Amino acid sequence: MPEPKRLDKRLVELIHCSRGDAIKYIVGGWVLVEGEVEERPQFKVLEQQIELHADASLEPIEPVTLIFNLPEDAYAEDSAEMQQLITTQNHCETDYSGIRPLKNHFYKLQYATPLQIGASGLTVFSKDWRVIRVLNENNKKKQEEYIVEFSEEYSAEVLEQLNDLADNSDRSQPEFKASKQSEKAMRIVFGFTHTGQLKTLCNSVGLSIVAMKRIRIGRVSKKDLPPGQWRYLSSKTMF
Repeated sequence: MPEPKRLDKRLVELIHCSRGDAIKYIVGGWVLVEGEVEERPQFKVLEQQIELHADASLEPIEPVTLIFNLPEDAYAEDSAEMQQLITTQNHCETDYSGIRPLKNHFYKLQYATPLQIGASGLTVFSKDWRVIRVLNENNKKKQEEYIVEFSEEYSAEVLEQLNDLADNSDRSQPEFKASKQSEKAMRIVFGFTHTGQLKTLCNSVGLSIVAMKRIRIGRVSKKDLPPGQWRYLSSKTMF
């Protein structure tokens, strides 16, 4: 009885390519075993049907960026736990990026622009150093927008007091603008701020936060991205 072989070695025999190219085809998601994509070169095969996709390419896998709408009821103490919530099962149906999902996309993602402590909403994970640089090194230029809900209704005077803080000369305060969303909620847009600073600002005028949701980073919003789902960011989309 024949012994099982590694998929990359079997592919070399089938299409007469180098082993290096076989590995590139496999990790690129171009090889099917019994009709299912298999991305592990070390996967053992025996007599299964193995096919190379008609559009197979040896081009390197492009680094991807994912945006994820962290739901309010999700508890994630750190970015590693948050990343575990991103799976193939909760890939948003309205993903028009044209990017083929690969297991490789989920490895070594970096978390950019952390949420305010206790917040939900738009988060960004990326393997693209250019995106990471734009969001982390140039974050003072990138606006973030939150919907902030409070335990009680607030007055017009309190809203004015909060906006007055943005006009003072204290450079430790972030630049921001607050506007009324509802009787118990505000829309707050600001530049770079530390992860606990928004709560501190609101507490300073007597506002007690019960929920925060980030809805936008730069030009990218969570529009049409349901809570708990993610999608790829198109290479044509800029923050």
